[in-house]
Amino acid sequence: MDDDELFGEEDWGDEELDAGLLEEELRRAAAVLDPVPAELQQLAVDAYALHDLDARVAELTFDSLVDALPVRGAGDAPRMLTFQAGGVTVDVEVTPHGLMGQVLPPQPARIEVLTGPRPGSPLTADDLGRFTTGTPPTGPFALRLRTGGDVVVTQWLRA
Repeated sequence: MDDDELFGEEDWGDEELDAGLLEEELRRAAAVLDPVPAELQQLAVDAYALHDLDARVAELTFDSLVDALPVRGAGDAPRMLTFQAGGVTVDVEVTPHGLMGQVLPPQPARIEVLTGPRPGSPLTADDLGRFTTGTPPTGPFALRLRTGGDVVVTQWLRA
């Protein structure tokens, strides 16, 4: 068989069928030889579950690691973050002891600290919008706030 026969015009339906079979066979081989870790699969499922059409994404507008002026002698200063979505602002202080924050304008809210495949412990902001958790995030995290009928999700950041 010469190159003209190999690459010439033939019945493309058979080649597409062969490509589909080859793709399926490669998928099966990859699943056996290099399976997706269960934690990664769960993370993908949870990330999809976060897809909430009603949720507004709160953008990071201030990060003390990037935006603050250096202060002499302040080596272990807490990280300060500000997120905004429409009329809602969330100020967060990240320390080695946990998170402390406030929802503005002040209002009660249910808050989840999202840290990966497992849902975080729910927090409740008081009437002044204040909330705390005694567990600092150890990796990427985001916050999901439910205030009245609104759902706000912050951008993901590394602690």
